[in-house]
Parts: sequence; C-alpha cells; structure tokens
Amino acid sequence: MRLNKYLSEQGECSRREADRLIEEGRVVVNGVVAGIAAEVPDGARVEVDGEVISKRVKKAGKKHVYIAFNKPVGITCTTDESIKGNIINFIDHQQRIFPIGRLDKDSEGLILLTSNGDIVNEVLRAENKHEKEYLVAVDQPVNDPFVRGMARGVKIHGKMTLPCKVFKHNKFGFRIILTQGLNRQIRLMSANFGMRVKQLRRIRISNVLLGNLKPGKWRNLTDAELRKLLPNRTEW
Repeated sequence: MRLNKYLSEQGECSRREADRLIEEGRVVVNGVVAGIAAEVPDGARVEVDGEVISKRVKKAGKKHVYIAFNKPVGITCTTDESIKGNIINFIDHQQRIFPIGRLDKDSEGLILLTSNGDIVNEVLRAENKHEKEYLVAVDQPVNDPFVRGMARGVKIHGKMTLPCKVFKHNKFGFRIILTQGLNRQIRLMSANFGMRVKQLRRIRISNVLLGNLKPGKWRNLTDAELRKLLPNRTEW
C-alpha cells in the first residue's frame, strides 16, 4: 500500500497532508526516512515525528466522522498541534480528525472535517465542481466592472482563475461562488481590482450549509448531506 494511503486510512491525516509530511522527511518506515512514492509492507513500523502509527482496526458498526464546523477568525486549519490555535485542539474531538481543505486564519465560516482520508480529494477536486460560497466585505464600494471582472477570472499565482459566479451583496459586500480553492484566492482576486478584503465568511460547501451554526460550534453531517456530497460512494 502507498504510504500516503496508509496514513489516511489510519486516520492520521488526508493524503494531501501525508504527501507534505513525507516531503518534509517527517515519516519513517522501518527506521528509514520515507520517500514520496514509498510503499508500506505488511507489519511495517511507521512513525510520524517519532510517534509510532498503530494499525487501527475499525470496530464493527463504527462509522467515520464527518462534521461541519463554523471556524472563527484566528483558528489555523492545520493538524500540527504544536501550532497555537490549531483547529484540531480547538474542536477537541474524541476521534482523530482533520480538515477537508482550509480556510485562512483571518477567514471564518464553514469547513468540513473527517476521520476518512480517502474522501478528501473527492471533495476538493475542481473537476467535481463542488461549489463553495462566500460572503465578502471589502474596503471600497462594489461596482459592476468589479463583479464582471471577478466572474471572468483573474490571474493569480501565475495562472487564471476559473470563471465563477459573483453577485453584489450590498454597497461594500459581494457574494462569490467558486469551484476551485487556490491559496488566498478571493483576497488575491480582489486585490487585482484595488480592493482589500475586510471580512470573508464561507457559508456553503456543495449542499452543506453553514445555516445557524454559531462560531466555534460543530455538528455531524446528516446521511442526506453525505449522500449528495459523496454520490459515488455507497458507504462512508
């Protein structure tokens, strides 16, 4: 089994996070620092940051965890518990969970977390067109050229963003719906038009709504939400 898949199946982290840990030389297999394409033989001793990862046996009837969390400003979306204000310690869930994607430390709103590393890429891949909806407040009035320009796409990180849906929300605010999630995407897109983002709140991921969930609180996803979010899976 590939090492990144092994780590995700043990509930250690997502495959994407596993790749990062491996690239940073923090994963050891049978006493040897693992490479990015490493395989895990049966009975191997796997360590992350010096801690042995035990093979976890899923108990009969025990389901993976899938939660919706209203992240407050100041919480960092990382599984590194040495970082002050990390999302894992803040939630303090009884099971080992990790975020699906991220929200900037200065942003707030809906983020999903799970113990099932196999579904992370399925949710995040842009080609699966899972919409993410945000309410954004900026420091200058929102006008039609700004709305049209944002919707067409903006060059950030050396490439054009995908076309998206943008609507004026009020004089200093807009609503934007994306199907991709580049680092600090909305802030960088707005900066291209001389706008500084003052507040950014995610209110929807695909069919999962933030609703009345209060900042700092979380809830379990319903079976109906999971069926629509992960239509290609028969179990979660």
